[in-house]
Amino acid sequence: IELAQGDTEAASADFDTAVSIDPQDYDLRIDIFCSCAENGQQELGQGYLQTVLDDEDSKLSDYNRGRMNYYLGNYDTARNALESAMDTDSSSEVVSLLGQTYEKLGDYNYAASVYSSYLESDQADAQIYNQLGLCRLQTGDYEAALEAFEAGIAMEGNAAMQSLRFNQIVAYEYLGQFDQAKLAMEQYLTLYPDDENAQREYTFLKTR
Repeated sequence: IELAQGDTEAASADFDTAVSIDPQDYDLRIDIFCSCAENGQQELGQGYLQTVLDDEDSKLSDYNRGRMNYYLGNYDTARNALESAMDTDSSSEVVSLLGQTYEKLGDYNYAASVYSSYLESDQADAQIYNQLGLCRLQTGDYEAALEAFEAGIAMEGNAAMQSLRFNQIVAYEYLGQFDQAKLAMEQYLTLYPDDENAQREYTFLKTR
């Protein structure tokens, strides 16, 4: 709230207090960084992550080292740490961030292979399907993108459902299937009527 009000000094003091209570709460540090970045104070937020790396804590896991570097924009270092983390932890969190790191490095094909390998090991995850579909869109494989989004949608009740449904519509558009896209958009707006971007997109689809 203080950041949003422009009171950076007060925000920084409260962030410092929060971090001092639990210095190894890395989720908290990332939340602080994201809040700072959203409010034009990215440099302030970076300090809370860089401190972790500067301390050279031997107990810092490869995953957390990768996370800190990812948010700091050190993507090569993040990739190396997350690859090491995969040796002992192939959870969806590690896979997701490793894939996103390869995306940041511009290697969408390898990112897609990271996601695909995870999904092929019988570990269904809607968010991973969504990220795989987005990679396929980037590489121009629109059929594969649509398949990924629809596989995620089939997992009912997941947290990525809105994004999956919207991206499904995008895939239909890339494939030139505008009737399907329009029908899917009508269903989408029934579920998410307040999405202004979708409303504008629907106006476009009605003209096709």
